[in-house]
Amino acid sequence: MRVERVTPGEPVSDRRAQGLAGAVLTRDLSVAGERWAKGRRLTSGDVERLAEGGAGEPERPITLLVLEDGDLHEDEAALRLAAAVAGSGLTQRGPAESRVDLLAAHDGVLHVRTAVLERVDRIDPLEVFTRLDGQIVQAGELVASVKVAPHVVSAELIERAERIIGRRGIVHVAAFRPRTVGVVVKQSLHAPARERFELSVRQKVEALGSTVTAILYVADAADPVTDALASVVGGTGRVDLVLTAGGASTDPFDPFFVAIDRLGGKLVRHGIPAHPGSMLWLARVGRTDILGLPTCGAYSKATAADLLLPRLLSGERADARTVARLGHGGILTREMRFRMPPYARDLDAPEG
Repeated sequence: MRVERVTPGEPVSDRRAQGLAGAVLTRDLSVAGERWAKGRRLTSGDVERLAEGGAGEPERPITLLVLEDGDLHEDEAALRLAAAVAGSGLTQRGPAESRVDLLAAHDGVLHVRTAVLERVDRIDPLEVFTRLDGQIVQAGELVASVKVAPHVVSAELIERAERIIGRRGIVHVAAFRPRTVGVVVKQSLHAPARERFELSVRQKVEALGSTVTAILYVADAADPVTDALASVVGGTGRVDLVLTAGGASTDPFDPFFVAIDRLGGKLVRHGIPAHPGSMLWLARVGRTDILGLPTCGAYSKATAADLLLPRLLSGERADARTVARLGHGGILTREMRFRMPPYARDLDAPEG
C-alpha cells in the first residue's frame, strides 16, 4: 500500500490522476454537496475534483491509500473472510463499511467452532464476532459478523485466516428436522394433570418442527416398561426419539434402565452438566435416542432438557460429546433463557 496526499486547490496532472484511480479515501468528505464516505474508491475524475478544490480546506491535504500488488480493499477482504467463516444454514448481508453480516437461513441450533474463531481473531486487524455456540436461533436473526478495520489490508492476512478455517467454516446453523417422538410415562396422572403434561410435551416438540406420535402410560415395573419401549424403538412404530418421565434416575434397577438393557441398548450419559436438569439421563436403543426426565412436572419448567432437545431434533447424536458441550453456560438462571427455544423463555423456573 502506498500513501498519497492531494491538496485542494493544487491541480494534479492527468498522469497522476490516472495513477491515483482506485485509491481509497480515508475520511468522510462533502464534495459539492455530495457525501463521499471514507473507504470510497476514487476514479481519476474524483481525484481531479478533489484537487480542484471540490472538498476540504486549501491548507488541509486529503490522504489517499493506493492499493499495490497483494493488497485488498476492506470490502473485498470482508467478503472473502465472510465466505470462509460461513458454513451451512446462513445468508449474507453487506458489505457496509467493511462489515458483512451472516444471518440464520432457518430456525435451528447455532454452532460456532470457538477455538478456530479465537485463532482467527488473533490476526490483527481481522474481526469475527458471533452469538453463543449452541444458542437457538430463528430465521433471519443475526448470528455472526466479520469486519476488517483498515481500509486496505494485505491479502496474506486473509489467506492466513482461510488456511486456519479450512473448508468447514466457523459458523453454521443446523436446521430442526421433522422427526418422530414417542413419550413413555411411568407415573400416574389424573385427567387435568395428564392434559397439561401432554400439552406441554406437544408444544415443545412441535415448536421444533417434530411430531409426537405416541404417548404411553405404563405401570412402574420392568415388564410393562420394556413392552412400551420396545413398541417405539423398533418395528413399524419406531420413532427417532423417546422422551420419558417418572424414572428414578439414581436407581440402577429403575424399570427404564432394566428395559434399556433388555432391549440391547446402552446408557449414554447419567446426569447432564447443567442446572436445573442435572438429573436428566440419555440412552440409545438401536437407532432411537431416549431422553429421560425424573417427573412429568419437569416438562412444564425450563431445564437442561430445553438445551438438549433442540440438539437432538436438529440431528446431533445422543452421545457424550453432545452432552459435554452443555456445561459451558449450563447455569440456567432466568437471564440465560435467551439460549433456549422461544417456548422455554416464559416457562416456570424450577426450584433449587
